Amino acid sequence: MKCPQCQHSNSKVIDSRHTDEMSTIRRRRECESCGFRFTTFERVEVTPLVVVKKDGTREVFNREKVLAGLLRACEKRAIPYEELEKRTDKVEANLRNLNKAEISSNEIGEFVMKELISLDQVAYVRFASVYKEFKDIDQLMETLNQLTKGSNNNEHQ
Repeated sequence: MKCPQCQHSNSKVIDSRHTDEMSTIRRRRECESCGFRFTTFERVEVTPLVVVKKDGTREVFNREKVLAGLLRACEKRAIPYEELEKRTDKVEANLRNLNKAEISSNEIGEFVMKELISLDQVAYVRFASVYKEFKDIDQLMETLNQLTKGSNNNEHQ
């Protein structure tokens, strides 16, 4: 593992631990040359998921795109990065549990929205406005009304 600071190829593992889902090992490393500390993640390589996009093109699933979408939606919100990584892991696990070689970008968007609605309603609306491609304020208001109805129902239960 090359050091991101000095590119030296030898580092020692200081700490290793499993992530919550036990699917990834997080390792803290220290460069043997410059002493720089960094984190690496080791995960099992699984069969690639193919994403079918709205225009019909196909590409390999990239969890970093899901994480980037969550980061964008949660920008300037008090949500720890680790929580977004955990939610990204959940989205990927849900997609893999579908046991399909190809998944639509819509399926990914729906799983991301399920995670966001339970995490942060403002982030949910931000993501939904891009994902659902709101054409006007009426569509946005309809989503906001559904959100407030949902939270009012949850308060009465």
